[in-house]
Amino acid sequence: MFGYADPSQQPEATGVDKLVLKRSNLFLVANRLGDVSPAGARDLGLFLTDTRHLSGWQLLVQGGPPLCLSSQVSTDYVSQIDFTITGLHEGDLLGKEPVNYVHLRRDQLIDDVFVDRLVLTNFQGRPIRQWLEVEWAADFADAFEVRGARRPRRGRYHAPEVDGRRVLLRYQGLDGREYLTEVRLDLDGEADRRIEVDRFDGGGARLALRLEPGESGALAFSVFAGVDGARPRPPRPFGERATTAHRAYAEWAERCTGFSSSNAVFDRALVQAVADLKALQVFHDDQPVISAGIPWYTCPFGRDALITGFQALLSTPEVARQALRFLARLQGTQDDPERDEEPGKIPHEIRFGEMARAGEVPHTPYYGSVDATPLFLVLLSEYVLWTDDQQTLAELLPAAERALGWLERQSGPDGLLAYERRTRKGLRNQGWKDSHDGVPFASGRPADPPIALVEVQGYAVDARRRMADLLAAAGREGEAERLRAAADALAAQVDARFWMPGPETYALALDGAGRQVDAVTSNPGHLLFSRAAPAGRAHQVTASLLAPAMWSGWGIRTLAKGQGAYNPLSYHDGTVWPHDNSLAAMGMACYGETRGAGQVLDGLWAALQHFRHLRLPELFCGLERDAGQFPVHYPVACSPQAWSSGAIFLLVRACLGIFPDAPRRTLHIASPALPDWLDHLTLHRLAIGPARATLQFTRTASGTYVSVGEVEGGPLHVRIDLRR
Repeated sequence: MFGYADPSQQPEATGVDKLVLKRSNLFLVANRLGDVSPAGARDLGLFLTDTRHLSGWQLLVQGGPPLCLSSQVSTDYVSQIDFTITGLHEGDLLGKEPVNYVHLRRDQLIDDVFVDRLVLTNFQGRPIRQWLEVEWAADFADAFEVRGARRPRRGRYHAPEVDGRRVLLRYQGLDGREYLTEVRLDLDGEADRRIEVDRFDGGGARLALRLEPGESGALAFSVFAGVDGARPRPPRPFGERATTAHRAYAEWAERCTGFSSSNAVFDRALVQAVADLKALQVFHDDQPVISAGIPWYTCPFGRDALITGFQALLSTPEVARQALRFLARLQGTQDDPERDEEPGKIPHEIRFGEMARAGEVPHTPYYGSVDATPLFLVLLSEYVLWTDDQQTLAELLPAAERALGWLERQSGPDGLLAYERRTRKGLRNQGWKDSHDGVPFASGRPADPPIALVEVQGYAVDARRRMADLLAAAGREGEAERLRAAADALAAQVDARFWMPGPETYALALDGAGRQVDAVTSNPGHLLFSRAAPAGRAHQVTASLLAPAMWSGWGIRTLAKGQGAYNPLSYHDGTVWPHDNSLAAMGMACYGETRGAGQVLDGLWAALQHFRHLRLPELFCGLERDAGQFPVHYPVACSPQAWSSGAIFLLVRACLGIFPDAPRRTLHIASPALPDWLDHLTLHRLAIGPARATLQFTRTASGTYVSVGEVEGGPLHVRIDLRR
């Protein structure tokens, strides 16, 4: 019997084979059987926002666990897990082969509650009495506790309240809120006559089913997670809930670009990525925004939401629009060192759990990100280039000007943008490689702040140039010229101070003493994404990224093999991050290197086919491809992860050389290059401003060619440049 559980005693993570269900702010991470087991495992549970409402959930049958036949999750996030019960469960060990005589279907989904439906069918030629148990536990651990944080004290658990076939588990947090998990057994009238409830208490239930030959019996458990008096809606049939989920995902997909190609597996991967973008959406104050990833980061992150919004524009502009609006609402307004907040700064991360509300962590929100603010300007500009949404631009332009003001104030006399935390609770490193050892010298020694990262300078260059274009379009040409001059001066500084002639790439950063942090890394690929490097340097950086020390065969590593801190099993020092690769590939395409972008797509596509659900995880290990047949999983990578789901769209865009200009009703396609495993790829209903266009890319022996099909909704001039 589980009941309540102590979160400080939780087991370690369980591995990589997970089943994930999600809708809105409620999500489940279970093992492949649909169980949260072992109870309290770090990477499993039913979560509402930042609180774990189920830390244990396990199905058992007479004689032990049922035998799993298959385990699947649909692209509308409904699971189907099939089991059998055999003669071995009755102790029949001798004399004959075990017979699979009961089929147990387990269907799970999430809408306002988590629903676990069990259907047993008797295929034995006699009546049976089969019992099953479901055991549950609720530790109400905060997301930071689940990740390993130790707390000096916790709130108070109430005694479980059992009311018929319903149990209430309550926890009074240190933030003054009451957290509730309600487990309910749902039986219909027909099932009642076949099912006996032997036990139903605070830690689980035991049920017995009497089934005639060929007869089925069904029951369902529903689990509600709530805070401060919230209650579930009236129950609905499982089929109705599943239909609602299917319809919601179908409507989302219909609003997105459609993809069809000569490779059916690739098509399925794109469908999965479209679905994941919807699934990762969360709501706060009724405002939608994409969360970073499940299970650790199911909350808004500035950098992640902005990069994912950029990546997803080939599929849908909704992700970008929602991210921009949400983050503008949380933009910094005061100087608060405890949260690294400054006026105009875009937040890094906001949490809504007990530890944040009780002041144990500074994430209310926390602003320790040096790159989210320039990326806000980059995405706003790119969003306008795709949509010509002048209404949203007008709404967000004041926030953009405040962000630009922060950028100008934080840049040093030499124009460089550096970071240093102002609270001990904050992040030591504040770029995308924000682990404690994520910014090393070639020797392996960590760099000391204030640190000026190379990719952040690129974002700042790009942000100024893009803001200059937006201001010029509004008739503010004088301000625009000043911004362009500042951007050019910063780009020149970067080239002069960050370039390393020996490895022929840019340094990772400059440290507090102005020294080059000379590790060879993937970060210069982002400088290409920002078009902040001279063309000649861009080709050298591309060669560096695809050289053996950086290229694992599955993708570009974060840190080159042979560097002092290199560890292909680490978080940031030698692994492969799909989003990082997608930005580098897009950067190559910006300089006409679509074939280099194609190599990146090739590697990640080969890796993707080995991951469950054809989904790229947050990261995977950077071990050599020729050392084994399969990519090596990173044990606690998020999956789905927003900017990994978005990566496939940016990789496709990079290879196709797609550059929109919706305000001018123009689409430029430059040097498209389909990979060898794609003979053709069609983009259906690609949105450029009010127009929706169908584009077909076809690979031949002499190159990749483009044909423009139907264009609806307005004029669109497609300019095609096939030069190699």
